[in-house]
Amino acid sequence: MNWMSTIIRFVVSALVLVVVSWLSPGFAVKGGFLGALIAAAVIAILGYIAEALLGERVSPQSRGLVGFITAAVVIYLAQFIIPGLLSVSLIGALISAFVIGLIDAVVPTVLR
Repeated sequence: MNWMSTIIRFVVSALVLVVVSWLSPGFAVKGGFLGALIAAAVIAILGYIAEALLGERVSPQSRGLVGFITAAVVIYLAQFIIPGLLSVSLIGALISAFVIGLIDAVVPTVLR
């Protein structure tokens, strides 16, 4: 994977987070687009760690219940790493994981 596709993935992921913060109650990204970029990077790193520890079936791309719950947990835990930029409730994490899954089905953030 080259640097340009990685940058594009993070920009699209940040845009998805901004859209989700508008649509999802209990989920807020602060700090504008830069805050969304930082949140996207933290969520990507936490997702990578979860996938490395628990295996590939916890990946959101698996589209299963385990992937959905893992995505919600990753989103919820990200707020503790960047407390000033991301605010998520438990319900907000579930709703945002669902909305991100729907948006990812239309505009994939990972090259398949």
